[in-house]
Amino acid sequence: MFMVTPFYSLFTCYIFYKTFTILCLVCITLVCTALVSTTNAVANNWNSPYTTEQVESSTLFSSFSQSPKHLDPVVSYNSNEWTILSQVYEPPLQYHYLKRPYTLEPLTLEKMPDIRYLDENHQEVNADSSVVAFTEYLFTLKQGIQFHLHPAFVKDENQAFLYHHLTEDTLDDIKTLADFKKQATRELHAEDYVYALKRMALRQNHSPVLDSMAQYIVGLKDFSEQVTEQYNAELKDQNKRASNHFLDLNLFDISGVQVVDKYQYKILIEGVYPQFLYWLTMNFFAPIPWEAEAFYKQQGLVEKNLTLDTSPIGTGPYQLVENNPNKRMRLLANPNYRLERYPTEGLATDADPELLLDAGKPLPFIKEVIFSLEKESVPLWNKFLQGYYDASGVSSDSFDQAVSVSSAGAMNLTSELKEKNIQFLNITQPTIMYFGFNMADPVIGGYSEKQRKLRQALSIAINFEEYISIFLNGRGEPAQSPIPSGIFGYIEGEAGINPVIYEWKEGRAHRKSLEQAKQLLAEAGYPNGIGKDGKPLTLHYDTASTGPDSQSMLNWYRKQFALLGIELVIRATDYNRFQSKVRKAKVQMFSWGWNADYPDPENFLFLLNGENATINTNGSGINSANYDNPEFNQLFQQMKTMENTPERLKIIQKMLNILQADAPWAWGYYPKSLSLYHGWLHNVWPNPLANNTIKYRRIEVEYRVEKQALWNQPVIWPFMVVGALVLFSIYPLLQAYRQRQTAVVISKTKGGG
Repeated sequence: MFMVTPFYSLFTCYIFYKTFTILCLVCITLVCTALVSTTNAVANNWNSPYTTEQVESSTLFSSFSQSPKHLDPVVSYNSNEWTILSQVYEPPLQYHYLKRPYTLEPLTLEKMPDIRYLDENHQEVNADSSVVAFTEYLFTLKQGIQFHLHPAFVKDENQAFLYHHLTEDTLDDIKTLADFKKQATRELHAEDYVYALKRMALRQNHSPVLDSMAQYIVGLKDFSEQVTEQYNAELKDQNKRASNHFLDLNLFDISGVQVVDKYQYKILIEGVYPQFLYWLTMNFFAPIPWEAEAFYKQQGLVEKNLTLDTSPIGTGPYQLVENNPNKRMRLLANPNYRLERYPTEGLATDADPELLLDAGKPLPFIKEVIFSLEKESVPLWNKFLQGYYDASGVSSDSFDQAVSVSSAGAMNLTSELKEKNIQFLNITQPTIMYFGFNMADPVIGGYSEKQRKLRQALSIAINFEEYISIFLNGRGEPAQSPIPSGIFGYIEGEAGINPVIYEWKEGRAHRKSLEQAKQLLAEAGYPNGIGKDGKPLTLHYDTASTGPDSQSMLNWYRKQFALLGIELVIRATDYNRFQSKVRKAKVQMFSWGWNADYPDPENFLFLLNGENATINTNGSGINSANYDNPEFNQLFQQMKTMENTPERLKIIQKMLNILQADAPWAWGYYPKSLSLYHGWLHNVWPNPLANNTIKYRRIEVEYRVEKQALWNQPVIWPFMVVGALVLFSIYPLLQAYRQRQTAVVISKTKGGG
């Protein structure tokens, strides 16, 4: 027993000696690696999320926070999806990138559409004639435009499609479109635009604008009923699933849509609707080749989630080559993109003249775009400051670090950001963010006086001035109606306030008091928030805000309702689930927003038109509040096709008065966007109505590489300190180990003598 403890100590010293020696070698290796990496480019920094090749190429690094659900252009109607889609697809028209006011121009067309006005006998008449019954648009395509390379176009030596009848064996090695050994393309034809309209008409595709367009495009409603019935009949007869059933829409015709020849097509609409041209900038009207739909409807591809909804195909400057919504979306420049040039004129008077330095040069400049998933604002901001994102918004958490506000309310960048040569743009968006009430809900909805007063009370209590101050750092304007500033129908000053929610005092709008809200609540049948059953009124708020950044905002909503004695129950889900619940009218209250599709009040007021209610359109409508007031609907029909005249403004004012009284929304706010971007990102110009703007941007690659290397130099002194400590700690252990061995040897020698 005497020898056990010394032997154990000896063994422990030996193990420590070996362990620390290994740690020392590791630290020395890391230090050497760091020293070497500091001489290399930024991609060799330990914290770089990108490869050297990506950083040293013309690659735009961006982010997304909400995973896109739909990438099928006839279905998608969300800004996070259009950020991707609008680089891939090309509708006939686009907004001029630089001009103000917003100006339409041809995108895939040779010229703006030729327009004719017709009477009931389809005879041409003057535009101002009282007998105008139809408007005819003639579209002439540019020749030579090519679709993206895609397996759907590949043919064999007999001109049969090679991949339209895939077998299980063929599909074994297929995970993405890139796994197909052959790719091909073909020219864009007029029939591809017509086919897209036919897909819009098929109810099973759930296009959110079908009912809106069916009111205008002659024959679209009848066509929709015909193909929808045919589709259902074939599903029943063939016992197929809808996800993989291909109905050849080429076999059916829309009476008001005609393919004239390979490069021309016509659309006939009812009456006069000037806003129709604005719709032609949207992805709903982008071309779809029938070959792609036939290809994607194969059961094996559907099972692998390779569909038009996940793998879009267009003619745009970029092609989606990686779709991993839980991590990354990646676009590559289209190698077959036609010659399109940067604008040579149209610069606004207050714009930076450097925006025309690339005038006339071929587009696109950027060759790759990487969107990385960033669910939290703090890591996104930190990566932007490190130079790993080329542009960024400004969250509330980072506002003070980014912006200084003068006593007059003017915003300027902080000195820290100025030193980094970071630029910024600050504009009021043509957008409304609203708090919606489901008018189909038996408690919060309805049109009785008591139900109106309940919503009015809540609209006063939800203090959006406070919300803007706390969560937006003042970057917003309280909304008085659905129409934001800059859009015809928006009225400034006392004449434009919502009299149900605000009072005009001392030259500005003041939100009515909480006591006035409580009085309305009592008149609604809930004195102090108590219902007839003697219990507090409980309401439910659905949201897609689930991250840690959202908790303070959700708690704020609870407090606003608690001020009236009402209990607010939060029901948080992911965005896709939330979107589905709203479209199925399974919510009571919710928050959502609307970005202008085009600069006209009709584009905002149609959000509350009864014909567009989700419950009236099988979930495809954009009236998420399910508001349906016959008087409002009638005025909307009268107003929507009018020119911007004083008469139109009077009608709009009547409509706003109805909305303010009914309070289907708590109105919310018009956001102000503050966008930051690094000095190496050029041609940045705010155009909130244009979604296809990446093609205009340019990266100064060498400058970015230099700054990323400068801002991300490895900090190696801690490794040196650790290495020194390891060496110093090894020495006494080594000495103790040697002394013990010497003592043991001497002891054995003496014992043996």
